[in-house]
Amino acid sequence: MKTGSIIEIKNLKKDYPLGQTTVHALRGVDLNIEAGAMTSIIGPSGSGKTTLLNIIGCIDTATSGSVKVADHEISGLKDEQITDLRLHTIGFIFQTFNLIPVLNVMENIEFPLLLMKKHTSQDVRRRAERLVEEVGLKEHARHRPAELSGGQRQRVAIARALVTSPAIVLADEPTANLDSVTGAQILELMREMNRVENTTFIFSTHDPHILQYAARTIQIRDGAIVTD
Repeated sequence: MKTGSIIEIKNLKKDYPLGQTTVHALRGVDLNIEAGAMTSIIGPSGSGKTTLLNIIGCIDTATSGSVKVADHEISGLKDEQITDLRLHTIGFIFQTFNLIPVLNVMENIEFPLLLMKKHTSQDVRRRAERLVEEVGLKEHARHRPAELSGGQRQRVAIARALVTSPAIVLADEPTANLDSVTGAQILELMREMNRVENTTFIFSTHDPHILQYAARTIQIRDGAIVTD
């Protein structure tokens, strides 16, 4: 069982130029997240929650402050090291699913493992088959994304995020495009995968109904943490 902080953030600031003005998206955020935790970051649109996730996920860079992910200070990493960290340590789940339309369910799930270039084709297939089963899509393994419902696509996205056995999965508004019943099923699945795989899940949302699924809730407003 992993213990200790897997994410350590100190005085994180992010500014964006907007015409003649500057948007202060994050204003000195301090945050530690324990390994294996399930954490939700809640806040209205424009509160800074997506910016925070993008910086943790090395999709965006901080203006100032310190961000350590799995013991790596990410501001000091070269592009190649950042790519490596994203591929091996972090899984992503997006509200728009971001599946590859020409690949079927199984191929979409296998794709990140193939990018790693270190597994045999048998290992890749075995791991993908196990996850297809775990997310309840065994009957749909040969279907392409266009043949699936929104909830099924999000299940594929969860399996794809977990296939590399990442330490951290970041989910940005994972239920935003789903009805409430399907959204609840997706969150239940994420909670189960958190338990089974001991993966650290961090998801952002503006939906207060989601809070029951997280052990910890961080509320962010105007780029600052207001409750934790």
